[in-house]
Amino acid sequence: MTINSNHNNIQSYVNNNTQLNSSLQRVGTGLAINQAADNASSLAIAQNLQVQSSGISQSIENVNSALAMTQIGDRAMNEQSQILDNVRSDLLQASTATTSDEGREALLQNIQRGLEQLDNIASSTNYNGENLLQAAGDDATASATQEFQSGENADDMISMGGVQANTQGLGLQGLLNQDPASFDAQSARDFLDTVDDALTQLNDYRSDFGSTANQLQSANQNLATQYTSTMSAQSILMDVDYAQEMNNFSKQNILAQVGAMGLAQSNNITQQNVLRLLQ
Repeated sequence: MTINSNHNNIQSYVNNNTQLNSSLQRVGTGLAINQAADNASSLAIAQNLQVQSSGISQSIENVNSALAMTQIGDRAMNEQSQILDNVRSDLLQASTATTSDEGREALLQNIQRGLEQLDNIASSTNYNGENLLQAAGDDATASATQEFQSGENADDMISMGGVQANTQGLGLQGLLNQDPASFDAQSARDFLDTVDDALTQLNDYRSDFGSTANQLQSANQNLATQYTSTMSAQSILMDVDYAQEMNNFSKQNILAQVGAMGLAQSNNITQQNVLRLLQ
């Protein structure tokens, strides 16, 4: 005679507890996939989406920094434009016959102080130590071309040309160094075209900054959409459905309790059978 073992009951009890623990882990972490064994293919896809979303997030930070840079440069050049407007007004006043020599000299002094301030703005305007309106604080040559990483791939770049928004780059050094003794009405009239050309050049620089800012804003909006879509796709794969998982947890909990009771009952029956045989 043989005695039936409770091997099947034990295996069922172990399986129920394993599933119960897995369900409890999903509820506790909020993740449907906590290890590769849960769903290897979905985990691989989710990890790729995580890498992609991290790259997009950094690109958004890059674009926002670039936008801040262009705004700083544009505001600085706006101030320079106002200086040149004032310079032009002073030249118009100096070019008329009703202005005395003393008055014309005072106007030239005011003009040259304005141009010195224009150079000060060019040398000091920077973003995170990067000069925007000339090469460096002590280098009046043109600044380097700026390239902004605006996407997760190496070729996702937005470029902005170099700028030389100082008296040297705008062709105003002759006016800056004008000798007051030889500054007459005709000289003032001659410098009007020079200032007009400088304003045109400065507006070209501002236009480049503005078009770059528009590109950056467009890239920012696109990146934000990509980030939202990528995170949503990752969430679908990784995030647990709490309502469904709580139902599953309750089911597994009941099965585990029933299994424990069945195993205990099976052990009692086995013990009774053994005693009966011994008797």
